[in-house]
Amino acid sequence: MLIRDATSADLPAILAIHNDVVITTTAIYDQGVSTLAQRQAWFEERRQQGLPVLVADREREVVGFSSFGGWRSRWGYRFTVEHSVHVRADRRGLGFGRALIEALFPRAAALGMHVMIAHIDSAASSSLRLHQKLGFETVGTFHQVGHKFDRWLDLVAMQRRLSGPAAAVVAGG
Repeated sequence: MLIRDATSADLPAILAIHNDVVITTTAIYDQGVSTLAQRQAWFEERRQQGLPVLVADREREVVGFSSFGGWRSRWGYRFTVEHSVHVRADRRGLGFGRALIEALFPRAAALGMHVMIAHIDSAASSSLRLHQKLGFETVGTFHQVGHKFDRWLDLVAMQRRLSGPAAAVVAGG
């Protein structure tokens, strides 16, 4: 497995993964699929801001992607980012998600970020466990803030420090 910076050539695969997640899961609280033009705009915005878009490449095939962006727009939050990571359905549980998240930590730290935020659907138990193993701690749950597939959804807020003594990745996870 190779974790590398995404290129424009990776966007169709990123789009396919993103749209499958939208259609089949509650990992993204959206109902409509994106177009290639929308993913290109997202990618270019990240690039212009100096933010990473990474892909997991398995034998020249993109099987997942990750990125982070600003958490909130106010000045006081400038050292906090929120990440996203998505893995193709047939490759989940094989370590790609973990590798994609771990690769974001040094990128965020190099940009002077202090905290990384994750918002995870409460039913995504494997994602919640993975984040715990990577040193994220649960800081709260937003109850019934999302609605998809004709049901109310709870969102778990997690965070991980990127600098300071609590920033070390939990070993053995």
